[in-house]
Amino acid sequence: MTTVLIADDQPMQRFGFRMLLESQDDMTVVGEAANGTEAIRLVDRHHPDVVLMDIRMPGLDGIEATRRIVATGARTRILIVTTFDLDEYAYDGLRAGASGFLVKDAQPEELLAGIRAVASGDAVVAPSLTRRLLDAYIHHLPASPTADPHPEDPRLGSLTEREREILTVIGQGWTNTEIAERLHLAESTVKTHVGRILAKTGARDRVQAVILAYDTQLVTPA
Repeated sequence: MTTVLIADDQPMQRFGFRMLLESQDDMTVVGEAANGTEAIRLVDRHHPDVVLMDIRMPGLDGIEATRRIVATGARTRILIVTTFDLDEYAYDGLRAGASGFLVKDAQPEELLAGIRAVASGDAVVAPSLTRRLLDAYIHHLPASPTADPHPEDPRLGSLTEREREILTVIGQGWTNTEIAERLHLAESTVKTHVGRILAKTGARDRVQAVILAYDTQLVTPA
């Protein structure tokens, strides 16, 4: 059973989400929050598998709430629900540690599939969409000096050459199938490499791995 917390300041939106989720045999809603502060409190109380997190809420918004929930080390995954598919705040949500994002007018089956994907540890957004989002808002990344060499990010230090190569192409938007075909590897081997990359770098999921690839300049915008 996947437990879900709904965080949205609109009562009718919460009601609609609840009705949809509770129609599923494998999902249950453990609580509702009207702002980020309530969301943090209810996550601490119920430890849900997934939080459907609105961005614009009064008081503490969904971005900061996501950041604080992730900082606790909780196993709870955050699924940002945005008004627009390229909302600039969605980028900030991913940076804060969310496992993906969906638009509020997504089809019900898309929302349900997204929740199940996040609960299982996958990222909701397809790699190509993640790349599009990051390219659109790459100016949010902190600028690094070009004149002075800077030490390599320690998160890359434990990666093998093959793992570094795979992290790079993950950042470029390649799927596991594409990685397997282009690098002449079995797809099961690719999945093993991806799992090791996430474990070694501390990335929570594939979305965070893409962001890491940008942060460490393994990948730069096209």
